[in-house]
Amino acid sequence: MTVIAGSTPDTDQQTDVEQLIDTDIPWVVIVWNDPVNLMSYVSFVFQSYFGYSDAKAHRLMMEVHEQGKSVVANGAKEKMEQHTTAMHSYGLWATYQKAD
Repeated sequence: MTVIAGSTPDTDQQTDVEQLIDTDIPWVVIVWNDPVNLMSYVSFVFQSYFGYSDAKAHRLMMEVHEQGKSVVANGAKEKMEQHTTAMHSYGLWATYQKAD
């Protein structure tokens, strides 16, 4: 085994494990309020893209409207990146981040 100056095998393994755990942490998609889209359209997007019921889509839309944002999905980072891109394609303001 070759040891690089300034590192130890234990440190390298710990970093690898931390990176695996870090990507395993749930991520969330946040949709933000904007001055452009109608509330009915935002509900429609949540229903058509995520398959949410009318009641759930309406509740999430109201969070966006009243609180300025809503967490609309959670899961693996790659999937949340895809959902965020999809929200952008519908014209919604969305970001993704690690779950709290």
